[in-house]
Amino acid sequence: MIALSQVNAALRRQNRKNYLLLVLCNFISVLLITAYVTMMRSPTVLQVLPEGGDSRKQVMMIFVLAVIGCGVFTTYAASLFFRSKARETGIFLALGATRQTLSRQMFRELAQLGIGSCALGALLGTPLAWLLWQGFRLLLVDSQEMAFAFDPQACLFALAFSLFTLAMLFWLGRRSLRRTNIIDIVNEARRSEPIRDVKRWYGPVGILLLAIGGLLGYQAPGFFILQLQWYPPEGFTAIFYLPALVGLYMILLHTVVNGWHQGKNRYKHLISTSMMRFQGRQTVRNMLVITVLLAGAYFASFYTPMLSAGNTLQVERRPYDYAYHYRADQELPGQGEVEQLAEEYGVTITGWKQQPMAVLAVDGEEHVEKEGPMGATWEAVYREQLHGDTFLSESAYRTLTGQDIQLEPGTVVGVFDDEGSSNGMMGNEISLVTNMVTGAQLEVTPVEPVLCYDLLFGCRVLDDGDYANITQGLTPQWQEQQVFFNVEDVDGTYDFAKALFNAIVDRSGPEVEVGDYYDLVEKAQAEAAGEPYAYDPQFVEEHGMEPIRYDQRDSSAFRVHWKYMPSFRVLDRADFVTTMAVFLMLFLFIAIVCFAAVLVIGYTRCLTIALNNRQVFEDLRRLGATPHYLYQVVRGQVSRVFFVPGLTGTTLIYAFYMLILYFNGDPLGFSAGELAGMGNCLLLVAALSLLLYGFYRFTLGHVCRMVGVDPASRKRDGRRLAAGK
Repeated sequence: MIALSQVNAALRRQNRKNYLLLVLCNFISVLLITAYVTMMRSPTVLQVLPEGGDSRKQVMMIFVLAVIGCGVFTTYAASLFFRSKARETGIFLALGATRQTLSRQMFRELAQLGIGSCALGALLGTPLAWLLWQGFRLLLVDSQEMAFAFDPQACLFALAFSLFTLAMLFWLGRRSLRRTNIIDIVNEARRSEPIRDVKRWYGPVGILLLAIGGLLGYQAPGFFILQLQWYPPEGFTAIFYLPALVGLYMILLHTVVNGWHQGKNRYKHLISTSMMRFQGRQTVRNMLVITVLLAGAYFASFYTPMLSAGNTLQVERRPYDYAYHYRADQELPGQGEVEQLAEEYGVTITGWKQQPMAVLAVDGEEHVEKEGPMGATWEAVYREQLHGDTFLSESAYRTLTGQDIQLEPGTVVGVFDDEGSSNGMMGNEISLVTNMVTGAQLEVTPVEPVLCYDLLFGCRVLDDGDYANITQGLTPQWQEQQVFFNVEDVDGTYDFAKALFNAIVDRSGPEVEVGDYYDLVEKAQAEAAGEPYAYDPQFVEEHGMEPIRYDQRDSSAFRVHWKYMPSFRVLDRADFVTTMAVFLMLFLFIAIVCFAAVLVIGYTRCLTIALNNRQVFEDLRRLGATPHYLYQVVRGQVSRVFFVPGLTGTTLIYAFYMLILYFNGDPLGFSAGELAGMGNCLLLVAALSLLLYGFYRFTLGHVCRMVGVDPASRKRDGRRLAAGK
């Protein structure tokens, strides 16, 4: 007598492809999520990404997209598995097996398959992240701060996703066993999921909703904070992106059901469109996941070309090769020492310029937060001494820049970047300037237009007489020196630049071992109130930021955030990749993970199309369909799985990125660096689109072989059709 376990083993061997597909999907999903979270939670990365910073928010946003995408993917794979397994369940029920027996048998199988695949993915996720990181270090850049560190808390995220996968498996398995009709169970694998009729207006309305949702979602945070003076709860503003999601779903529905072909051309795709409609729900879900993941992948991959283009343009347009500033109480190299050092390295200095500056307090409105029943709100409170700014006299500004300016007494003007943008970091609206040593005050009136000069960005300029009066009595702590000079053959002066940089750092005291967020006025106010200053070095780590340390002068934190970091053209150009290595590697890694998920999901969906429609292709062949026609039908389905999400996701994220850049501009518009960066992003899109197309061709060939379409026969048939025409 044959035991039930023997029958089950025989059926498993017969349907091993379905079991393998489930294991593979679970394994890949957990593997990708574990690798992502291992990288995201690494101390190497967290030290560079400050708590609450834009970069960390972007990483978390893409991680949420990846979790949602992989979660939907595993759910879809499990539903396919149970649909194929329904026939086995029906056979056992027909043989007299009880549901309780089948339940124990199924849950035992699911435990073995689910726990095994998830555990293997979780175990290999961290080694995968380490191998990719080491590959980046080997191929791109290697530095001291690039040493990869592992945080055991990352395992909790992997465990949570694995538990979700297992819970979803058991829930779907239990639901599949609750059916009472054996005929329904046996025919479950043949059941289609057609979509109801979709009107043609779904397409244009979906595009409109997509645009409206993207604009609303992006503008909502600013509206609540600036107009309503309310800080919405975390994630609340994401609700306003829902119209975009609905619009995207409508676009995909329209594509699957109606297509975008009009007139007589629509009949050429009648068979493939009809076949897609019968699997419509599954297809749209997968296309939606691919679109979202692809958008996240491009969002991460755009970071490098945008950053590199902006940095390159900014460095190259500087009017001086070397620029640095320092507090007057620091014994830093002066003109004589710098020229002597240059002589040692065979460098010729030209055009030396040096002028004094002063740190003065400016007035303004401070946003004071208040906790309320609906969340935090804020109100503007005027402060005569809000923070400190650096000031120059008009003659000093004229000497340093060569720009001819004439200011009236009692006026002040701000210095923005070369394109007239404040980058959201300063404004030209102040009315009171205070000497923090003597207490003297000067009422001023801002004048327009603002001055434009990258190397003095953030400074303010006063009339010579006003500057002399307000700066009387300032101690060296509140005074600075600004130095500009050029050199002959700047590209050959890297060693000199490195030596001068080290000399500046070595001779800087501990009192200036601070970040660019350190403010002398705020520090003085905290001391006067008997309170600790939040940005003193000993408190910086408590705010989730990496402190500035002279012994880590080559780290990203030091090079990007040291308050007195010099700007040397040759150094900034040559060390850019090293300086930004952690940022570049992190976003490159994220892009790879998301693209890998896109390829796996697209490939799996196309295999499902082949498995579900084998009989349909066989019927078409018996009705006289040529190999060329069958190939066109297969291509019509596979191309939609890849090209529609690819085109939608790429266009969507590129337009959204341009929206961000446009509204971040001040004044509104695109800077030259942003335009150059978006041009680089277009080249990246072209390269990745070619990669996606190559994978599509590989998948198309595999699906053709699965449904019995011979590529050679298809080509011969196509040539005969062309000759007949």
